[in-house]
Amino acid sequence: MLTASVAELGALRYTPAGLPAIDLKLEHESTLLEAGKARQVKAALRAVAFGAIAERLATQSMGSLWRFQGFLATPGNGKHPVLHIQDFQQD
Repeated sequence: MLTASVAELGALRYTPAGLPAIDLKLEHESTLLEAGKARQVKAALRAVAFGAIAERLATQSMGSLWRFQGFLATPGNGKHPVLHIQDFQQD
């Protein structure tokens, strides 16, 4: 689960099998306690969604804040994990 804003939203595309897909860049920012001290946390993460979730995401505006649920996977040709979004809701 990740609360983040949509920083970049690619165009809705279709896989060779005809499944809707969309690529995103998400940005997270929060303040958390670590070892008893407040810590400012910032992270940017690439994400992807398929099917009906991709179609729903394609209509969202940049900068909108959401709670995303999914899993992390490293693509075969990449070094950085990508969040595969399985669901999202307004935060």
